[in-house]
Amino acid sequence: MQYTLMHKNVPVVDMEVDETGFIAKLSKVHDERHLPVGVQIFSTGVDRKALNDWWLGRSIPASRVGLSQALLSMGVASSVLLIEKCFGLSLSDQYWVRPDEDITWESVNFFTNKFSTDVGEILFGRDPNDPARISLFSPDNTSDGWLRKKWIIAGSKRFLMKGGSGVFHQEPFNEVIASLLMTRLGVNHVDYTLTFDGEKPFSLCENFVTPTTELVPAYRVIESIKKSNQDSYLTHLLRCCEHFGIANAQGSIDWMLTLDYIISNEDRHYNNFGFIRNAETLEWQGFAPIFDSGSSLWHNTARVGTVVDSKPFKGKHEEQIKLVNDLSWFDFGKLDRVAGEIVNILSQSPDIEEARAKAISQQIVSRAERVEHRKAKL
Repeated sequence: MQYTLMHKNVPVVDMEVDETGFIAKLSKVHDERHLPVGVQIFSTGVDRKALNDWWLGRSIPASRVGLSQALLSMGVASSVLLIEKCFGLSLSDQYWVRPDEDITWESVNFFTNKFSTDVGEILFGRDPNDPARISLFSPDNTSDGWLRKKWIIAGSKRFLMKGGSGVFHQEPFNEVIASLLMTRLGVNHVDYTLTFDGEKPFSLCENFVTPTTELVPAYRVIESIKKSNQDSYLTHLLRCCEHFGIANAQGSIDWMLTLDYIISNEDRHYNNFGFIRNAETLEWQGFAPIFDSGSSLWHNTARVGTVVDSKPFKGKHEEQIKLVNDLSWFDFGKLDRVAGEIVNILSQSPDIEEARAKAISQQIVSRAERVEHRKAKL
């Protein structure tokens, strides 16, 4: 299938996608400035391998809970093939593929147009209302992550609804707790609330990307410049930020690593933090609000307080917290009485006993105290 990769209404490059969903051929380059971040153009043309890496990264990962059965229900062989069903559109950025010049971003984008809820319902393990008339035109086709999730429209706003896993289904509660901590500490973040579908808990957050902005994951940023063997991963990321003119990257990373230490986050990989860019002017607006903190607080183990691995710069939190340069903003006093609020949040879960809720709360306070002690030594 022949497409033009578009950035809103800016043609970027003509491309051919084969029957497996891979970009098989690139031809005319219309505007190299609007290529996805991290995709280079050489004397021989656009780096097709890098563009495929970006393109395939838009698909639902194979690790998504219930994906195999969902694909069978939708009659689609792979999640990669779902990308074309919605023109590659997303609620995280403004890229898409145009098969016909008569189609405009204004007529198809998910920010201002309605979309099908069929894919989201199927991904949640539910049968569609009319199996014979399933619509695959949905931003759920290009959503990342392994937990069940779906986009919904409430009024004129778009919200992401995301579930939990394992015995405790704790991730939605963790998102709310992380929001509470960051609100108290004055850290820029995405606000999460709790909702229930029957007895199953879900987190709910409003989309922080607008029709004129986009989220550029840190992974795309670090792919933009070759890493020196002498640089650590953090140093390399900061060099890339300097290259793009992204201000206050270190300060925002300090916030993120401090939060992740307090909640013992196990999954802060390079695709669940990033930067905001204006999709029209290509100007960088800074670090994205912190989001996706659910894989924390010993969500998948009965032993609260056990040592867990960290990401993305060091394998252990006790090492990673040492990368924080400035803690002058951190005020332990702002977390006064937060322990009781955490217990109250967790008490809404039918799967979490009071003893576990109290243990989690105590661990958060204890780890925050350690941050305060570190602050005194800096």
